[in-house]
Amino acid sequence: MNGVTPDRNLALELVRVTEAAAMGAARWIGRGEKESADQAAVDAMRLMLDTVSMDGMLFNGEEVGDGTGPAVDVAVDPLEGTRLTALGQPNAIAVIAVAERGTMFFPGAAVYMEKIAVGPQGIDAIDITAPPADNIRAVAKAKGVSTREISVVVLERDRHDELIGELRDAGAKVNLIRDGDVAPAIAAASAGTGVDMLYGIGGTPEGVISAAALKCVGGGIQARLWPRDDEERRKLVEAGLDPARVLTTDDLVTGNDVFVAATGVTTGSLLRGVRYLPNGAVTDSIVMRSRSGTVRRVEATHALDKLEALTGRQYR
Repeated sequence: MNGVTPDRNLALELVRVTEAAAMGAARWIGRGEKESADQAAVDAMRLMLDTVSMDGMLFNGEEVGDGTGPAVDVAVDPLEGTRLTALGQPNAIAVIAVAERGTMFFPGAAVYMEKIAVGPQGIDAIDITAPPADNIRAVAKAKGVSTREISVVVLERDRHDELIGELRDAGAKVNLIRDGDVAPAIAAASAGTGVDMLYGIGGTPEGVISAAALKCVGGGIQARLWPRDDEERRKLVEAGLDPARVLTTDDLVTGNDVFVAATGVTTGSLLRGVRYLPNGAVTDSIVMRSRSGTVRRVEATHALDKLEALTGRQYR
């Protein structure tokens, strides 16, 4: 480690990364080609990542950044919601999270985790080991509302059929989404989004990114690793990871200098999607910093002809 602490200037460098990924993916909105959308976002993000002043390391050991500046862990999802983008549906985003080196949870063989994400009022009320109905009642009590006013986002998967029934029986409104649980996790901690909780089993890397964002905005997450079979469980145990352990926000991201940037690809509860002008595009982003608790909204107008000449990539 180089001993350099991430500073606030890093935030605006990161939002340029997610803007590039979002505009790369936006060319493929509604075209039914999720692989093409994902590849466009990956390529655009990688190109911009290499210009950021940081000595970054991804989960897989890949180095990113220009090698100068702070030594940091980096978690990225160039396009969270590839299918959403392909189908032209809401809530696809490009997102990146950065924290001091060695402070982000490494998921090992764990592809999925159970998770509950809530805002500041709910974090001391939830218990991932308790029945869903108990958590709905606890969050409603903490927020001073009826359980019928609690809105929960759940990934639309067969594995969630029982969970969905229990949440509805408890009085909650369940909003089913096809993909992408980082945006709803952030939305749960953001005023005016209409989201109170994210609940269910989703990607582990996305859980780490969500924890980083919630650490910035004041919400929180509880999670448990969810091995898909006995072989995956064995690998986790051999790596010293206990699937029964309840992981909190601070377990997933232990650092105090955390930065998160996200840019909308398609319009959703958290961010507006990329909008096109005659020779330009407008992006809507959110930039968060844990140490100051500052959350910035960044609306940027991009001249596409200049961007294409500068990068050699297409953005329309």
